Amino acid sequence: MKATLHNIFIFVTDISRARRFYGELLGLPIAGENEMMIEFFPGAPTTMTIALALQDEARAMVGRHTGITLKFDQLESLCSQLATENVTFVMPFEASPWGKSAVVADPDGNQLRLWQA
Repeated sequence: MKATLHNIFIFVTDISRARRFYGELLGLPIAGENEMMIEFFPGAPTTMTIALALQDEARAMVGRHTGITLKFDQLESLCSQLATENVTFVMPFEASPWGKSAVVADPDGNQLRLWQA
């Protein structure tokens, strides 16, 4: 039996704010959307979905470290742009021998690592 990763969910309280953050500020490509969720990375073997937290179990998952790392080209430039948009940096941009990274929070406080090799 073969298993693969299909989708990752991040729960939010406001889909419009999430669309602006993930789709516009981070520039993630949108695969599809409706009034309750947005799926990113069309054609990729693994997608990421931002979904409204409608149930207690989902609401409990809003505003935490997600454990998700997103890889970008030109990360320093992106971080400068995010700073001008008042995005919250949990860990500021830094360069190290193993790459460049920063940790940001979406409008609901969900934390994501941004990385560049």
